Amino acid sequence: MILGYYIHSINPFAFKFPEWCFIEGIRWYGVFYLLTFGFMFFALNFYSKKSKSPLSREQNTSFLSYVIAGVVFGGRMGYMLLYCPSIFIHNPLEIFAIWHGGMSSHGGFIGTIIAMVIFCRKNNLPLFSLADICSTIAPFGFLLGRIANFINGELYGKITNVKWAVIFPQSGYSPLRLSAIPARHPSQLYEASLEGLLLLIYVQIRFWTGEKITPGKLSGEFLILYSVFRISMEFFREPDAQLILAISRGQFYSVFLLLFGIALLLKTCHPMRQR
Repeated sequence: MILGYYIHSINPFAFKFPEWCFIEGIRWYGVFYLLTFGFMFFALNFYSKKSKSPLSREQNTSFLSYVIAGVVFGGRMGYMLLYCPSIFIHNPLEIFAIWHGGMSSHGGFIGTIIAMVIFCRKNNLPLFSLADICSTIAPFGFLLGRIANFINGELYGKITNVKWAVIFPQSGYSPLRLSAIPARHPSQLYEASLEGLLLLIYVQIRFWTGEKITPGKLSGEFLILYSVFRISMEFFREPDAQLILAISRGQFYSVFLLLFGIALLLKTCHPMRQR
């Protein structure tokens, strides 16, 4: 502890392999990804059992494989294009170097949407109903993802003197003198609480209240709340890339999700009359 602040020293590896192995070990980040997909598989089967899903139990495994592909490829592609396009232009193969780290939640959104569209067209399923199902599960991934960011000591917050501030040695101000490193907001935990836990509680309550919700409405609410939470929490987070129009990239990209969520909500509240 320095001046009463917690010094971040969590090992990012859940398991370390011997030095002769070609990879260092298994990171908590990877473990949390597996837990997220495991939770999704459990939830999909539970929803099917309770007749709350347009998917049959036989379709759940297939749909999960589509989502995994969408999240991983979309998240990685989004990170390369939205946050470090120069690296992608000079070395396009870097997109496959997932062990270097770097995933974008906004890219994951796009990848998941594309995966859902393809799956629904292939299986003749209602897109908005399936999107609502995913909206009830996604916050669990955000929760674990942000906790993983904290464990890794990455995407930390801005400098502050609040009592619960954390000193991240990785912030790079003075790696030799911890006392010279300023304390920061644990913004990863802020985001985990709002984008993850609070949003998860909200969508689950809405999903199970028994109210007949127009397909797509829950997805619109989910996108609006996620965007508002993300935009708000970015004020506490140290920008990890060049600003766009004087706001962080996370805020800039979230504006489009917010507008899409509003449009989706308006569409479900005022559906077009059948002619």
